[in-house]
Amino acid sequence: MPAPLTLQFLGTGNAQSLDLGCSSCVLEKEAAPLLLIDCGPESIRSHAHRYDGALPEAIFITHTHMDHIAGLENLFYLFWFNEQITTPIKLFVPMKLVELLHRRVGDYPSVLAEGGANFWDAFQLIPVGESFWHGGLRFNVFPVRHHEFNSAYGLSLAGHFLFTGDTRPIPEVLNRFACQGETVFHDCALKGNPSHTGVDDLPGSYKAEQLARLVLYHYESRQAGDYMEQLGYRVARPGERFHLTTGGEAAAPQAEVQQAD
Repeated sequence: MPAPLTLQFLGTGNAQSLDLGCSSCVLEKEAAPLLLIDCGPESIRSHAHRYDGALPEAIFITHTHMDHIAGLENLFYLFWFNEQITTPIKLFVPMKLVELLHRRVGDYPSVLAEGGANFWDAFQLIPVGESFWHGGLRFNVFPVRHHEFNSAYGLSLAGHFLFTGDTRPIPEVLNRFACQGETVFHDCALKGNPSHTGVDDLPGSYKAEQLARLVLYHYESRQAGDYMEQLGYRVARPGERFHLTTGGEAAAPQAEVQQAD
């Protein structure tokens, strides 16, 4: 029998949120952290709080906006000055993002004032294409619609979940990578824009059975989350854990979804 998988949100807010934490979550295998998805400014502190001080052993990066990667600098220092941690942290990064990520967090002339270290010494950088293996699981990687072409990516595990990352609606992706009842964790705020989904975008983009499997995150405030719940959607909250079973059990259908006014 496959080991039980769960996904716990460290934060669920977008870059405008003041009290939800930057969107980041941890895929857990048998209740132990397996893969951190995105690493914003508060992500490492939240990870350590929830896992008895442990740092993540592996991270997947969806895109290079700072609310999703700024925690990597903090992680470098925690790794470098902890003599008990000797194995570099695995960093799974879509190939198109490697140069962008390096320019944003790795390309600094002296990461330590004393010199003698490179930013990447703390990490095992693993460029990924359409898929990668980790913890005995094969993950699928796909581009999403986030303003610039090939600037952001999502992640899925067949039969368990799909995580969109920051995106506009992507029905063609769900039709391919979330066609086995997977729970779909979807970027959504009250108002859409060229980089993000708005709640009004959902009913015209997805089938009813897909809407029933959505869990919304990356919204601007607790009040926004409450409102989307009133419309009939399921909304992820900071610290919430979802059990990932085939058939989308983590996102059981709720009341009929209404369109926002």
